[in-house]
Amino acid sequence: MLKRAVFLDRDDTIIKDKSYLSDPDGIEILPRAAESIRLLNDHGLPVIMITNQSGIARGIFTEERLHAIHKRLLSLLGDQGAKIDAIYYCPHHPEGTVKGLAVSCSCRKPNPGMLLQAAKDFGLDLPASFMIGDKPDDIEVIHKVGGKGVLVQTGNHHDMEHADFIAEDLLQAAEWVLKEITE
Repeated sequence: MLKRAVFLDRDDTIIKDKSYLSDPDGIEILPRAAESIRLLNDHGLPVIMITNQSGIARGIFTEERLHAIHKRLLSLLGDQGAKIDAIYYCPHHPEGTVKGLAVSCSCRKPNPGMLLQAAKDFGLDLPASFMIGDKPDDIEVIHKVGGKGVLVQTGNHHDMEHADFIAEDLLQAAEWVLKEITE
């Protein structure tokens, strides 16, 4: 049986956006983010982070550096009892400078490649799943696979008419998701 999941964007959803964050010590978890993830964990929902990381294609940082950043993020969340089950990232960008990564691809949000791969890896029911993020692309990507999108107002995009719900922050978004699946 396929299961539902909650997909989370990274920057301005879980952590403060630092514009091409390339230092693991620069991670700042947003208020109530760890609590939100822990709440979803406690309800048995897979929590999967999907993030566009064009800094790799642009030559700003390497994939190895990104792995170090994500390792630290997982550790910081773990210290607060929160667990992200998997991380998917897109290293591509059509205007990149790194050979092989300067391409249009099927994984860069709002394209659903990362969601489709996660569904394959985890046996997910994408139309029954949710995406929480701070940008229109985060809403668009989940709608492309039939799921519901929640816009958090912790970023710079506050008006999103296509969101299924607009939340103040990740905790309010997580509470809405839990309400949706129990009704």
